[in-house]
Amino acid sequence: MRMEPAEVSREDVIAAREVLRGVLVPTPLLRSRVLSDRLGGPVFLKCENLQRTGSFKGRGAYLRISRLTDAERSRGVVAASAGNHAQGVAFAAALLGAKATVIMPEGAPLPKIEATRSYGADIITCGQTVDDALAEAHAYASEHGAVFIHPFDHPDIVAGQGTVGLEILDQCPEVRTIAVPVGGGGLAAGIAVAASGGGPGISVVGVQAEAVAPFPASLAAGHPVRAQPSRTMADGIAVGRPGDIPLRILAALDARILTVTEENLSRALLLCLERAKQLVEPAGAAGVAALLEHPDVFEPPVVAVLSGGNIDPLLLAKVLRHGLSAAGRYLAVRCRMPDRPGALAALLGEVASLGANVLDVVHERVTAELRVDEVEVLLQVETRGPGHCQEVIRQLRQAGYTLLFT
Repeated sequence: MRMEPAEVSREDVIAAREVLRGVLVPTPLLRSRVLSDRLGGPVFLKCENLQRTGSFKGRGAYLRISRLTDAERSRGVVAASAGNHAQGVAFAAALLGAKATVIMPEGAPLPKIEATRSYGADIITCGQTVDDALAEAHAYASEHGAVFIHPFDHPDIVAGQGTVGLEILDQCPEVRTIAVPVGGGGLAAGIAVAASGGGPGISVVGVQAEAVAPFPASLAAGHPVRAQPSRTMADGIAVGRPGDIPLRILAALDARILTVTEENLSRALLLCLERAKQLVEPAGAAGVAALLEHPDVFEPPVVAVLSGGNIDPLLLAKVLRHGLSAAGRYLAVRCRMPDRPGALAALLGEVASLGANVLDVVHERVTAELRVDEVEVLLQVETRGPGHCQEVIRQLRQAGYTLLFT
């Protein structure tokens, strides 16, 4: 029998819900037909991307700051975040009358920086990763006397985030599996605590980006193990070291952690936008990515938490293109051919005859690899799916074109 962790109890999560009542709104639970068909049972999306500030982070931040003494609040608060926790802290501090300073990595998305500033917080950019920002935030707290609001490693933060789990149980009492994006682990730990009282057999599955996934090794070792930093589009969950409290909770409650590829993160974001009409950031779509990559793991009914929707429009454009490519609906190819009049028109005519739509053409005549009588054309083509994509490639090769993929 699983034991409830002593650090955060289900009663703590229930008490947090009362504190948050009227401050943050319960977010909708939407059924996904396409994911239900894929998994052979009901799948729902918990839309925390529609929460105030665009993510679940305001829950824990408000609870934590609300429980500070007047003296502590008067010294101000400081936080470290790539964006969502920053907005949550700035939002909560403004409501509760505390001055907020937020340390953000230098590469944090501009819309997240501007949104955080709009809530009245002072912004300091420092370092390349969330871990760098965390170190700087601790130093700032020591120097200025501000109260550090940790993004995930505090009982109040975990209890506040756990209110998402209570809402899921209210909205879908029959849920068997909950898929949750995992960075430092606060959200997954809180939901696991909430679910521990929702009846036997509810599984919480945490999901990390394959590029930054410290939890599997940490759970195996029984203590936090730092992951080597690596680039991922899911910046919101790119945390190199798990929180001590979330790790202990998830270990005690037998939570499972999966990892997902960049390709499936982009496919998940595209699916959320195209089929569910939900704008979600890559980190927020990690649970859906796990359903695409590991469908056999999840016992329906499944709830996938869309943890955030704060995405830079420029990144959105890149990720959508990546997702279209992964879904076989976008083809980028270099075509080498003789440099003679009419050759480009013939190539484009061939593509058109195959029913593909040319989005962009780049014509290169001078590169080190080309002979003097050759030209290389970079084509960006819209196709109707994987089968059509392969048919375009096959027919172009059959027509004598040399195709290169980069």
